[in-house]
Amino acid sequence: MHRPTSPLAFLLLLLALCAGGTVACAAENQDEDRNSKLAQLFIVEPYLELREGPGRGYAITQVTPRGESIDVLYRRTEWFRVRTSRGVEGWAYEADMLKARWADGSPFTVDRGDRSGFTSHRWEIGVQAGDFGGATLISGYVSRAFNEQLALELTASQFLGNASNGWLLDLGLAHVFKPEWRLSPLVTLGTGMIHIEPKGTLVQPEDRTNQTAYAGVGLRYYWTRRFFVRGEYRSNMVFTDRNENEEIDEWKLGFAFFF
Repeated sequence: MHRPTSPLAFLLLLLALCAGGTVACAAENQDEDRNSKLAQLFIVEPYLELREGPGRGYAITQVTPRGESIDVLYRRTEWFRVRTSRGVEGWAYEADMLKARWADGSPFTVDRGDRSGFTSHRWEIGVQAGDFGGATLISGYVSRAFNEQLALELTASQFLGNASNGWLLDLGLAHVFKPEWRLSPLVTLGTGMIHIEPKGTLVQPEDRTNQTAYAGVGLRYYWTRRFFVRGEYRSNMVFTDRNENEEIDEWKLGFAFFF
């Protein structure tokens, strides 16, 4: 089997397809929730900035002055879709929303340490243990969400086996299906590097570092407060200097924390 000219080209194509599905799903969710009012708040700061999208990179389209009311429609990670008393809709940042007040003067609060936080959060950190091609695997990862379904993940792992030891460093995307479910499936896709240190007896083989690509499936289960269980399987492809690809199966299970 010949090594492909550019494994990243294949990865980028699949990642684009995955991201496209996420955007379409998010648009459907927004249409369904557009007319649902969750809360009515009043602005007590000099003004509240509203943007055309859920991010700092979007332009400010409306400034709501002190004393006016807003209807909270829905939330996307740390951004809230709101409607002003004039019927203008826009996105407000969570830190600014926390300065708003209810009609009785009590502050608006966001408790993300629950199922709603599990559904929509920005960061998560986890540790897992499992098997990597017959070797014992210990893994840790950090994830940054773009929205409820799509996140960028950085994973660092170490494996210890009878024939070799080594480490992996991966960067990829995770796409979560039905993030509002307590038990929600996910798929992962990415690339990285692997360093292998063979254990020799008479003749010591050379250490080697190679590029990898992976695709995987998994499940995450909301446990309690900010904690959940995550298990997954990955199929790793190692691209060697000898123009021969090596496929390694990876299984792991562990706990994660979101915030």
